[in-house]
Amino acid sequence: MDICQWAQQSEAERAYHDSEWGVPTFDDQAIFEFICLEGAQAGLSWRLILQKRAAYRAAFSDFDFYQLANVAEPNIAAIMANHEIVRNRLKVASVFTNAKAAVTLVEEYGSLAKALWQFTGGVPIVNQHQSDADVATATDESHAMSRFLKKRGFKFVGETICYSLMQALGMVNDHVVTCPRYQPCCELADSVKALSQK
Repeated sequence: MDICQWAQQSEAERAYHDSEWGVPTFDDQAIFEFICLEGAQAGLSWRLILQKRAAYRAAFSDFDFYQLANVAEPNIAAIMANHEIVRNRLKVASVFTNAKAAVTLVEEYGSLAKALWQFTGGVPIVNQHQSDADVATATDESHAMSRFLKKRGFKFVGETICYSLMQALGMVNDHVVTCPRYQPCCELADSVKALSQK
């Protein structure tokens, strides 16, 4: 069986593909991390972001958005001096902006998970792609999520970024049907659906 083609380019991508991509995630801190990492990826490769992931966690308090939201005046210049992350001022500043927006969203919905998973009805969308070429880069759901997050003050959350976020959080199973991870992610989706019906 052939794994998804995009995951065959590096060990980091393969490890991420095998353990995280497409796995339903409801942990708010993990969700916030992916919001930030997917935003950092804009215009760049996911492989690069994965290589810098540990540095991002160190630079941004393990993506504890409550802690980040309480930073009165983020030292953007100091973070920009860190060569281990993407040194883009707008992207760095967006982490703190998004943290504040995340706290507000939790206050409104109870959790980031509830706020984001509403766009798939609380359960994963399971696709049946024959090849990587069949996989979408944006959908009606990601467009709606993008508008929702932008309205609430989030930055770097365009519809394509939001679709990548949906894939990362397992809101959609976009593994090709020949991939060894396809069926396990289908089973996880079934488990989420079963729990949602209780």
